[in-house]
Amino acid sequence: MAYHNSFGGVWVFDDVPAILENPSLRAPWSWGEILHPSVAGGATVSGRPVLNLSFALNHLVGGEEILGYHATNLLIHLLAGLLLFGVVRRTCLQPPAAGKCAADAGPLSLAVATIWLVHPLQTESVTYIVQRAESLMGLWYLLTLYGFIRGATAEGRGSRWYLISGAACLLGMATKEVMVSAPLVVLLYDRTFVAGSFSEAWRRRRAYYLSLAATWLLLAGLLASGAGRGGTAGFGAGVTGWNYALTQCRAVVHYLRLVVWPDPLVFDYGTGTVGNFVEVWPQGLLLLGLAGATLWALWCRPVWGFLGTSFLVILAPSSSVVPVATQTMAEHRMYLPLAIPVGLFVMGLHRLAGLRGLMICGLLALGGCWLTEQRNEDYRTVRRLWADTVAKYPANGRAHHELGKVLFDQGRIEEALTYYQTAIRLQPGVPEPHYNYGLALSALGRPAEAVEQYRAALRLQPGYTDAHNNLGTVLLAQGRPAEAEAEFRAAVRFKPDYAKGYSNLANVQLELGRPAEAVASAQTAVRLDPGDVTARYNLGNALAESGQWPEAAAVYAEALRRQPDFPEVHNNLGNVLLQLDRMTEAIAHYEAAVRLKPDYVDPRRNLAHVLMQLNRAREALRHYEILVQLRPNDGEIRSELERVREQVR
Repeated sequence: MAYHNSFGGVWVFDDVPAILENPSLRAPWSWGEILHPSVAGGATVSGRPVLNLSFALNHLVGGEEILGYHATNLLIHLLAGLLLFGVVRRTCLQPPAAGKCAADAGPLSLAVATIWLVHPLQTESVTYIVQRAESLMGLWYLLTLYGFIRGATAEGRGSRWYLISGAACLLGMATKEVMVSAPLVVLLYDRTFVAGSFSEAWRRRRAYYLSLAATWLLLAGLLASGAGRGGTAGFGAGVTGWNYALTQCRAVVHYLRLVVWPDPLVFDYGTGTVGNFVEVWPQGLLLLGLAGATLWALWCRPVWGFLGTSFLVILAPSSSVVPVATQTMAEHRMYLPLAIPVGLFVMGLHRLAGLRGLMICGLLALGGCWLTEQRNEDYRTVRRLWADTVAKYPANGRAHHELGKVLFDQGRIEEALTYYQTAIRLQPGVPEPHYNYGLALSALGRPAEAVEQYRAALRLQPGYTDAHNNLGTVLLAQGRPAEAEAEFRAAVRFKPDYAKGYSNLANVQLELGRPAEAVASAQTAVRLDPGDVTARYNLGNALAESGQWPEAAAVYAEALRRQPDFPEVHNNLGNVLLQLDRMTEAIAHYEAAVRLKPDYVDPRRNLAHVLMQLNRAREALRHYEILVQLRPNDGEIRSELERVREQVR
């Protein structure tokens, strides 16, 4: 009920680099690529092979059809809820928690799991496809704990459950780094509910705990291979540990408020950080008090100590002092920790009102179901999601930028400019808004302003290849080919496999009268991206300019095989075929160019000239009459028209 409308959701934000632009998903039998994907630094799948494998399996079954990904996310969430039910139920039966709660273990566990499943705070981990990272890790985390509980209480079959627990822990480490705390939480659970002390837990299950600890070796290797998630996480990510910790004071208290009152839910909180303790001293003192109470409870009230410690250590990897620079706050981080306050509420209500309290739980579950359904509506379109984010968190410059991109793609360029300007004001040190602002200005025919925005982006990030490339394109259109060449060369210097840059470099080299160099650049572009028809077009132009007519004809023909509706290629192939004395074929390609683009002057004029050479003046006359309409101020075309009319008379 809560997620029935989530299946209509679309790909958003990090879904694109992690799934749609992830080349490893398109090679499902290449295990090396799947388990160590070569994606852009910081993508959600980087250093997380099990997560990437899950996406690869989705892609194998349904390609890029999003329905299968949504269904898988929901299935993972349901399985995690089932495991949570099992963990809570069996914990209620343990001696330290037994008593009144043991008799009602089933209904209490059902209440906890149901409220957790339908709580609207979970939507980001379920409806946002790429945040399967959080829900899948949560599934392995719960299975690790559940396997331990079953193993510790089983008679004669414990080893099988310990094996399942260890395997789940290993899979979790390869899914998301938050899994790091699982061995510690299991040990603390053992001490609190089963063994009674750390020493007894270690004595009974030393081999099991050593196997859990060994999974940290895998996590360490994955962290090392991921290089701080492409520089987006860790102490080298551009955010100090102190500033990040201050930000987490605000974040964690905010998460706790959302548990009680889940409004407003925000898709993206941006990259802002807190600069001074004065800004967050109430939240900081509250968390210090919570941490202090947890430490006290560990020894004096072990059950409470276990719950408080579990909450804090599960959040710690992403919500303490280790910076995640690209996302300093995120609601999906509460996916698993949410079970702790929900469990405390249900148990407290049961203690006060007995089973009658379950009626309140049922009402809360229905309310959560409705709120979750409402929140899922925001994921129906990219524009709606970013507009909702801007409305709820207007200080987020990235949200303004992303909304601007959506509006630009929809052709609402003037509106996009407004959001780009706001993004630049809120994030003056980020290059992307300047770049996209430049794109919008170019589209509106304001090249001088576009040049300034591209240069602003390059001042912030000198190696921004797309900015170099687009700046070169604008400069070339302004008749400044030498400056354009410098920008295209910079683009391919910073990114040697940048096919578009080589293709444009070939274009400008032709403009500068250096066809041999243009041929080499265009050949490189085609080699790097064989599917780029524009690169083949530029290669054909370079070969034609070099006098290599047969080679040029072959390249143009291949370009048309890949994209038959490319009028410029038809026109230029017609020119080459004329050089090869293949007039009939040339006419066919000129006619194709005119048919595809009726206001395209060059092929129509070329066609008229060829028809005159073949003494087909009446046919040529029709084309000249159209040419005069297309270029009424062109005296040369008018003169040609008069000569043709005389000949026809």
